[in-house]
Amino acid sequence: MYSLLLSIIYFAFISLGLPDSLVGAGWPVMHDDLGVPIAYAGIITMIIASGTIVSSLMSDRLTRKLGTGLVTALSVALTAAALIGFSTSGSFWLLCLWAVPYGLGAGAVDAALNNYVALHYSSRHMSWLHAFWGVGASISPFIMSYALTEGLGWASGYRIVGIIQIALTVLLFIAIPLWRKVNPGIPQDHDAQEGAPITKPLSLRGALRIPGVPLILLAFLAYCALESTAMIWSATYLVQDRGVTVETAAAFASFFLLGITAGRFLSGVIADRLGDRQLIRYGFLLIGVGALMIALPLETSVFALAGLVFAGFGAAPVYPAIIHSTPENFGRHNSQAIIGIQMAAAYTGSTLMPPLFGVLGTWLGMWIFPFYIIVFVILGLVMTERLNGLVARRKTESAA
Repeated sequence: MYSLLLSIIYFAFISLGLPDSLVGAGWPVMHDDLGVPIAYAGIITMIIASGTIVSSLMSDRLTRKLGTGLVTALSVALTAAALIGFSTSGSFWLLCLWAVPYGLGAGAVDAALNNYVALHYSSRHMSWLHAFWGVGASISPFIMSYALTEGLGWASGYRIVGIIQIALTVLLFIAIPLWRKVNPGIPQDHDAQEGAPITKPLSLRGALRIPGVPLILLAFLAYCALESTAMIWSATYLVQDRGVTVETAAAFASFFLLGITAGRFLSGVIADRLGDRQLIRYGFLLIGVGALMIALPLETSVFALAGLVFAGFGAAPVYPAIIHSTPENFGRHNSQAIIGIQMAAAYTGSTLMPPLFGVLGTWLGMWIFPFYIIVFVILGLVMTERLNGLVARRKTESAA
């Protein structure tokens, strides 16, 4: 049963990644069909991100009331409905309407599954699970490409992914009894470490008062800011500032995402040996090395291209390790609420920071790209190291 539930969670993480790349993959055709400017993609993604932030903040209350299994099933069902809605939309404003459940479904399942895995599975499984998110995020552009090249239209791309999500929803509803059979007495009503009853969900204000929570939120925002900025702007930087051909830049920009996915599979092998703190520390340092390689003022672009791959590998363990360390840093009874808030911080960083770079890059020049990344590397590293010191002092005081 343990292995069966783990397999289902793996599929759920693939499902989590599937919708994430669809808007970007289909928009070059969609905006023409809908008769709207290409910049309107930002409106869609902002609505999705807003819904994701809201449902992430509500995840603690929802999971305590419904359980992880039911929240996961309902969230995937909501996402499936939104994807089918996209496939039937003939106007931009209908897309905006369906973007609301699109985002709400993503945030709740993300926070619920991440907390469940952090509580009940080892660090290596967290790394591998997030690698499967990368698999899902990489598959969906190919599905959209197939729909477009075969003359089926962008709506068919959404419909295909929606049908996959519906099939997974059925599987998740069937599997709901497994969650409690595998982990009976899980900490939805009691703290598994302390045996203390949980009387009510932890509020946002209450969570922010816990020492160290603001530190990890800033670190998580920093990581997601640099990740999304690199994914969106690296190809433009390579072309405009380093004189790389469009084809080569596009290939290496995709290597950043592939580096994250492959790196998570590889880091899962050593995750339990190194531990979450070391994975976070070395991950940020490797991203910094990659950014410095990109910034080197050399005539050849080889170091810049290699630096982008280095940065992708460095980024691989940071997100999963931050999530997995949350129960240890803040207590199992607080982890669901804090992971939900971390998800909100993550989506805030990935939504707001790339457009900010776009403004700064237009004003100052694309040359600032690696230095923009380095700023967030320093912020993330400083915040996580301060948290490590805080947690170590807390453990020393408890032991005394």
